[in-house]
Amino acid sequence: MSILASLVRAYERLPEAPPFGYSVQNIGVIVGLNPDGSVAGVTDWRVGEGRKRNPRPMLVPQPVKRTAGIAPNFLWDKTSYVLGVTAGEGKRTADEHAAFKERHEKELAGTDDPGLNALLLFLRQWTPEQFAAPLWDGEFQDQNVAFVLEADRRRNLWLHDRPAVKALWSRLSGGGGELSQVCLVTGDAAPVARLHPAIKGVWGGQSSGGSIVSFNLDAFTSYGHEQGENAPVSEAAAFAYTTALNRFLERDSGHRIQIGDASTVFWADASEAEVAKEAEALFTAMFGGETVDETTESKKIGILLEQLKKGEPLETLDSRLEDGVRFHVLGLAPNAARISIRFHYDNDFRELARNYQDYVGDLRFEPRSKDRRITIYNLVLRTAPARRDRNKQIKFDSGQISPLLAGELFRSILTGDRFPRALLAQILMRVRSDQLLDNLRISMIKAVIVRAMRKEGRLPKEDYLVRSDPDDPNTARRLGKLFALIERAQLAALGDEINTTVKDKYLGTCAATPAQVISKLILNAEQHHLKRLRNGHSDAGWIKDAHHARRVGAAINRDLGRLAASFGNNFPAQHSDEEQGLFLIGYYQERYGSRKADDDGGDPSDDEQTKEGEE
Repeated sequence: MSILASLVRAYERLPEAPPFGYSVQNIGVIVGLNPDGSVAGVTDWRVGEGRKRNPRPMLVPQPVKRTAGIAPNFLWDKTSYVLGVTAGEGKRTADEHAAFKERHEKELAGTDDPGLNALLLFLRQWTPEQFAAPLWDGEFQDQNVAFVLEADRRRNLWLHDRPAVKALWSRLSGGGGELSQVCLVTGDAAPVARLHPAIKGVWGGQSSGGSIVSFNLDAFTSYGHEQGENAPVSEAAAFAYTTALNRFLERDSGHRIQIGDASTVFWADASEAEVAKEAEALFTAMFGGETVDETTESKKIGILLEQLKKGEPLETLDSRLEDGVRFHVLGLAPNAARISIRFHYDNDFRELARNYQDYVGDLRFEPRSKDRRITIYNLVLRTAPARRDRNKQIKFDSGQISPLLAGELFRSILTGDRFPRALLAQILMRVRSDQLLDNLRISMIKAVIVRAMRKEGRLPKEDYLVRSDPDDPNTARRLGKLFALIERAQLAALGDEINTTVKDKYLGTCAATPAQVISKLILNAEQHHLKRLRNGHSDAGWIKDAHHARRVGAAINRDLGRLAASFGNNFPAQHSDEEQGLFLIGYYQERYGSRKADDDGGDPSDDEQTKEGEE
């Protein structure tokens, strides 16, 4: 099913979906009219206090698609169109107001509805000079204005809601296309939308909205067709898919998460509304990182998610989600007046759940950091540079997240395909530059390597790399363990408070070109750090006395000697990206995995507060 077709189906299931030709817009001012067109009253329709007053949503006739020209809306608009008043320079305000009057004179000609007649009389006698206190507040400028016949005010029957007005708008909005063509979405012959309604709410996009489907240059046209006729979509279908998408893009819709610069929306297609709602809530818990509150429904989703993470098949957890639930995920990114589609996923929810379980399994890593939630946002944030502030908080520069990489990462999670090749190289580069190797970065390194091995049929065992394995013959991983022992010797002899450790200076070099430095580092550890421990000296706070120092030194010397002897002098000259990742995995599990008395232990992200990102 195409993106537009699935969105049209989603519109049909929207709660309180606006009817064709209408949309929800923010209205700030209501003007009450007497039958003779005079102003009976002006109501501030905004809510809030002081300067934080915000307009309220109202269902009104759908707005026109504005580009660079002047195009008035029907029965409502901002004050520059309706009243000829604006707080800005107003270079074309008079033309906008004239266009508003001209449209309504044309389309309301011959009407016998009292409300529409009152509006015509108002427009004929109104002049911008009448916009003055006390009736008109200066804060009303540039607000959207709607009308009501004063006799209908108590019933909240706005002018555009009167039965005669609805019938008129139905005729005006139902046949805008010049000729009927077969709609590419529905397959029915219907008037074609030359311009599709604007899509708003995409992060970083224009406030006026953008388009997924648009043709505005000769190079985009075919066989003389203009604008929407190049890809005929009926006006009803265009209205339906944009209405559904705008609803999903709302901030608190429950249908969107942010992945890099991609505003990601999702929706389920099921025969029962409750089943679709449950699938959407479970997806949000999977990837949005939502915390489980105390409601019964939320607790149910939390339990379901935990069982999925443990590998329980979806059909044993909730058979309703196993069959007949189609799930859609759409990633949107701004591109001037257009909207780019970063990725689109369309599959059975059962398959999505399996891919999610594979993703969780690939990320499984020991040791795990304490209380660290794995969300898509936190993962992509680890591809950005990190730094420590004065309070030793770790901050990631979210502005340097690669949008393409973030989108490809999410796509691979949804589909179960390989992780993007650039992901491993990006993380290795960040580790070399900022020396931060926390639990999420190392988990992603492990996930990329394990999934690539599985796809290529060379994975030794299913739980490979999950935990430390002293019997793993992999050279790069054993070299990482060796480097961790060298660092352990240094910290045991000099303490944890030294300014620069061997990790800070040589981790990246040793991971990439071990033969250059590893022999020197082993020799330095034996001649200085281990010798100091053998003599009973240590500046480490956890070393109790001279006897303890000698015992720790002997243990590290034994482990270091055995591991170094297994290599002889045959250290690799250079490592590939995968081998560098295996080196870091071996280092991390040896450095932070053990909990012996002679080990200071601990994931660095457990000991320091971490700020997940900054603008």
